[in-house]
Amino acid sequence: MVRHFEGEALVIASHNPGKVAEIRAFLGAYVPKIVSAADLDLPEPDETGASFIENAELKARAAAAAARLPALADDSGLAVAALGGQPGIYSARWAGPTKDFMVAMRRVADELRGKQDRRARFVCALSLAWPPSERSGTQRVETVEGTVAGTLVWPQRGDKGFGYDPMFVPDGYAQTFGEMEPDAKHAISHRADAFRKLVDRVFL
Repeated sequence: MVRHFEGEALVIASHNPGKVAEIRAFLGAYVPKIVSAADLDLPEPDETGASFIENAELKARAAAAAARLPALADDSGLAVAALGGQPGIYSARWAGPTKDFMVAMRRVADELRGKQDRRARFVCALSLAWPPSERSGTQRVETVEGTVAGTLVWPQRGDKGFGYDPMFVPDGYAQTFGEMEPDAKHAISHRADAFRKLVDRVFL
């Protein structure tokens, strides 16, 4: 049975300010108080899952247990068709220890050299976890996944958004996510798709 969100506060289980800002934009109308894992100085757990969903769930569970509040985690990334779905769950790792996504985008471009197929998709798994039950120790969790399809361009274009946004052109559009205004991107992105599903399931 689906559990609905009825709390006053929510922890966003992320230290990425760009991601936190996007999530606040999506959920500000439903949650009175939103704080991030960075605000609470929560540690970042190792992402040992084999899928976006597994990683989102482990991050949400860890943050909810540590903060004793409901926690929302996002695990998202770029899956490139000609690269067998890479970088996938390793999208952030391709940016290196300094999280330099110019490095990551250049690596994608280098690995696509000589390949005609430029199809890609962004994937976003969202997991909302509640603190462990004091009686049983179990945690309730609700998880959804959203996607958006597109093609990749190089050199990158635009300085908005974050991550791989400047090289991703969503299907049906001419601009990259890096060139779009935030409201335009939020209307069609993988994260928007996932949030529509999550809001319908637990916030309405």
